[in-house]
Amino acid sequence: MTKFTVISGSSSEELAKKLAKKLDANFIKSQLRIFPDGESKITFQKKPQKNKIIVIQSTYPPVDENLIQTLSIISKANEYATEVIAVIPYMGYARQDREFLPGEVITMKVIAKLFKSVGTSRIIVVDIHSMIGLKYFNIKSKNVTAIPDLVKYFAKLKLKNPLVVSPDHGGKERAKEFAKLLKTEYITLEKQRDRKTGKVEIKSTDFDEIIGRDLILVDDMISTGGSIIKATEFLKKQKCARVFVACTHALLRNGAEKKIKNAGVTKIISTNTIPGKTSLVDVSDTIAKAII
Repeated sequence: MTKFTVISGSSSEELAKKLAKKLDANFIKSQLRIFPDGESKITFQKKPQKNKIIVIQSTYPPVDENLIQTLSIISKANEYATEVIAVIPYMGYARQDREFLPGEVITMKVIAKLFKSVGTSRIIVVDIHSMIGLKYFNIKSKNVTAIPDLVKYFAKLKLKNPLVVSPDHGGKERAKEFAKLLKTEYITLEKQRDRKTGKVEIKSTDFDEIIGRDLILVDDMISTGGSIIKATEFLKKQKCARVFVACTHALLRNGAEKKIKNAGVTKIISTNTIPGKTSLVDVSDTIAKAII
């Protein structure tokens, strides 16, 4: 009997299949039916064996639907499993990890309680937006990074004297690690965001080292692309060569991909934590290593 069974939610089926193959595990697909009133009905294709079960599901939009489905799958899996490991490649609500303005609900704290209540033994996430969010989980939790996987992809491209760029100070360590693995330099832009309006501005001065170089804008996630667009427009004024975007989670909402390309980005490269046209980098091996 194999050590693991992998059960996929509908949002991460292809990644789940890859993970099951890496772990030499049984794979069970969960069938999803949405009723006219919006309710979800989930049915396992076959009965799991009595072993460790890995439930894998990203909670990207529709976030609430995917979250409820994930919790439901974990709850059912717990009826069979000796241990349930939740793999949430993209964790929705990770930005709601503290009370920024008076009266705001810390939704990550609520979600952490829900995962524990349905019988999650441990949880694995990929490049969670803030490590503060994981502190709310009173179960074993681990964040793994997709940076080495992304670097491997960029190392194969024929880049002209590449320079890694963080769009803000919050991503400085990410850019530093990316540049270290790619064996090049990095810079950090000065970004300011109005918490009430969401408007973003780049406050950085000119950078002479940008001229004529291919740039890699590195971020953990891209939602509407506002920060990436502002950064690209600024960098293009500094007479750089091409601009690439590397991110773990490409949400790309409200036509973000087209807007980013229109701003001057040559290519967006993301991982398969969220499936899509830009998800060219597989993170199943990284997740498998975190489980074993």
